[in-house]
Amino acid sequence: MKLGVFTTLLSDKTLDEALTYLVSKGVQAVEIGCGGYPGTAHANPDILLNDESKLEEFKATIAKHGVTISGLSCHANPIHPNKSIAKEFDEALTKAILLAEKLGIDVINTFSGCPGDSENSKYPNWVVCPWPDDFLTILDWQWNEVLIPYWKEKAAFAKAHGVTKIALEMHPGFCVYNPASALRLREAVGDVIGVNFDPSHLIWQGIDPTLAIKELGKAGAIYHFHAKDTKVDSYNTAVNGVLDTKHYGDELNRSWIFRSCGYGNDLGYWKDMVSALRMVGYDNALSIEHEDSLMSTNEGLTKAIDFLKEVLVFEKQGGMWWA
Repeated sequence: MKLGVFTTLLSDKTLDEALTYLVSKGVQAVEIGCGGYPGTAHANPDILLNDESKLEEFKATIAKHGVTISGLSCHANPIHPNKSIAKEFDEALTKAILLAEKLGIDVINTFSGCPGDSENSKYPNWVVCPWPDDFLTILDWQWNEVLIPYWKEKAAFAKAHGVTKIALEMHPGFCVYNPASALRLREAVGDVIGVNFDPSHLIWQGIDPTLAIKELGKAGAIYHFHAKDTKVDSYNTAVNGVLDTKHYGDELNRSWIFRSCGYGNDLGYWKDMVSALRMVGYDNALSIEHEDSLMSTNEGLTKAIDFLKEVLVFEKQGGMWWA
């Protein structure tokens, strides 16, 4: 495994500056945004796909710092009910796939997306309960008329361009938000579909990340990993539950908040996750995604890096001489 970072948090720096900073802290791999919500600060497909000299400059910068690219990220909602928004996100995802092909990268991180409740919707409609029955009618339409057809087409396009792993981040608000929904889409579309496993979005749902890793790992469905923690506030959750629409900046009153690794859960919790990842054969990066509102970018990232150095298993295990 490798210690990685999602470079979007350093979008105010050039790629060379960001990598200089990260390598000085012991980072071995980077995840680079190239469209959608992460933006294009460090990899703009409109430039890199159309200017060979810029593409070579990008490759040279990566090589200069001796890091690997764990995946390209284009988190988006390509099935948004607003057709112009969906088109913009779909085109961004297409360009990300084409850039991955140019770079020899086979992992694209994104979201499954979420449509509305009909062809006439203006906004996404995330269904989270089976009653009244209207909700199941909506869910059936979303999956069978929109989600599955879209991803069948996009998965075929990705495979044709050498991208064999579309890693969907299981994120509430989108159709794929837990292991069951991820495996359902994978079953319908094929093994191009897997997950970008981010425990922070599972923790607040009450999911045990270690058990989720084992469940998804049995299917060979873990293609990437985000290292981000969540702290659940036991008092606020006991009063109001985990579904919380208060702003992320209202830390004192929220039921949960995102934290740097180690500030939501302890070493043992994270070591269990890493051990489970090794059990299921995952050997890509743990890519730190900094979204801790209580720390600066530098301090939050530095603390996460130091914490993960204690958690990660870097060497191959070798033979069992005792067995």
